[in-house]
Amino acid sequence: MIRRAAIRYRDFLRLPDVATMLVVALVTRMPIGTLSLSMLLHVRARAGSFAVAGAAVGAFMAAAAIVAPGVGRVVDRRGPRSILIVTGIVFSLTLAVLLAAEPLQLSNAAMIAAAAVAGVFSPPITVLTRTMWRYRFDDASERTTAYSLDAVLIELAFTLGPMLVALLLAVATPTVAFAMSWCFCAAAVPVFLASPALKYWRHEPDAERHLLGPLTEPRLLVVYASTFLFTFSLGLLEVGYPGFATALGIPALAGVLLGINSLGSAIGGLAYGALHLNFAVDRLAPRLLALMVVPVALQALTDSPWILSALAFIAGLLIAPLFTVFSTLITTNAPSRYATEAFTWSSTCIISGVGAGNALGGRLLETSGAATTFALSAAITAVAALCATGTRIRSAAATP
Repeated sequence: MIRRAAIRYRDFLRLPDVATMLVVALVTRMPIGTLSLSMLLHVRARAGSFAVAGAAVGAFMAAAAIVAPGVGRVVDRRGPRSILIVTGIVFSLTLAVLLAAEPLQLSNAAMIAAAAVAGVFSPPITVLTRTMWRYRFDDASERTTAYSLDAVLIELAFTLGPMLVALLLAVATPTVAFAMSWCFCAAAVPVFLASPALKYWRHEPDAERHLLGPLTEPRLLVVYASTFLFTFSLGLLEVGYPGFATALGIPALAGVLLGINSLGSAIGGLAYGALHLNFAVDRLAPRLLALMVVPVALQALTDSPWILSALAFIAGLLIAPLFTVFSTLITTNAPSRYATEAFTWSSTCIISGVGAGNALGGRLLETSGAATTFALSAAITAVAALCATGTRIRSAAATP
């Protein structure tokens, strides 16, 4: 099985531009592996409060979530180049202001506002990469492999990113860690524009569109709701791990725990991409979510960093496969005229879910501790599993 999987991945990587685009996908995703954690710790160091820091990260996520569908609609009509240039410039400048919070004497409200503005102008690179894979491959099997590797690269970014943050926290300050993240953010758009990605781009400027776009597809609504709940639980974990580490007096452990969780996800994604499972894709989401409840819930019952690390790894094994399943369901059910917008609604759900989890998690850490945060994450994951059973609802387009 391992040999067949290796051959499959080898042949896939030999396809034109695939290896280059995977490298670009990793480099341009490094901000998502470093920005939230470094921003959280940078703002906490300035404000002295996890609640304020969680609110800043939540404001960043919420703002990005609100504007994403509009950005996707513009991209579907006019292409991505101008959007990338504008967002890349403003995003980098706004984060530079937040980076200089101490010399500029920014108040708590000003830091939250700066984070929100950065969110508004967050470049849609992850969405564009997923849409590019849809355009690059017409074969469903090759698309699944592409989405699996793409999810693995995101998790690799989430593995390397927190570990880089942890390294800088061990030898420097949260502000230095945030500066490192800013460097990745500033480089992402130029690297993407210089890549082969845009030559595969297609758009239908004159296609007839409904005002609600992809929201007219019932199965997509279920996928979006399930995605929001799932990422809400991940947002709680993202804050819970730093809270656990801080309570132990080992702040650098936060990056290690997040990295271990993401490493598990990367391994799970590679395994999923290599397997040909007999389950229909719309049955996999609720089953994988139900499995994930157990290790997440057990995290609330331990005070040992070793046991928590093992549970974080086990829970992570299911993350990338779930994102791959959600991406496949979106591609399957979204009409081509909504190709980018469909993924931006998914991005909205992901960002708002993680942001809501970050914000609520920050509050819970102040009042109840990390155990409560982990317990709530498990409960929301269970609700997501119930919601995902609705992915088998037939869409109006599929009804004879």
